[in-house]
Amino acid sequence: MSASTELVATWTAPRAALRRHLARGVSEPFAFSLLLIFLILAFVGQWPVAARDAHFAGDASSAPRIFANALAVLATIPLWYGLAAVSRLVARALGGQGSWYSARIALFWALATVGPLMLLQGLVAGMIGPGPALVAVSSVTGIAFLWLWLTMLHEAEKA
Repeated sequence: MSASTELVATWTAPRAALRRHLARGVSEPFAFSLLLIFLILAFVGQWPVAARDAHFAGDASSAPRIFANALAVLATIPLWYGLAAVSRLVARALGGQGSWYSARIALFWALATVGPLMLLQGLVAGMIGPGPALVAVSSVTGIAFLWLWLTMLHEAEKA
């Protein structure tokens, strides 16, 4: 199944999607590629905001802001691995039977799945700016991420 088809299928059946990913076997390059999907979508989603900020600041180009955003997105890689590890420790303390790898897949696939919402959030932030629309889209994105992540983490820890 292609990544875009899998993204859509995850919204209706996140547990089944996680089981399909775990059935592939342990592959760290695959896990990292899921994280990269999210990072790329999050980075591209920040372009409208960078362009808006550059315009209002009177800058000739938004390129320096986009480059800074790229470095910031790359700097979050250890954070995501750390968050997956913490979630695994908490799940194990609560009786979870999963693995470190399954916790990473659950987190990284949840992040990748909300990637398109990050694009929408970036468009709203760049085109409309701060306000109720941005708060609404950000809230929906955050709630969707938490729902997907916790649902898939629960499935990953069932053993």
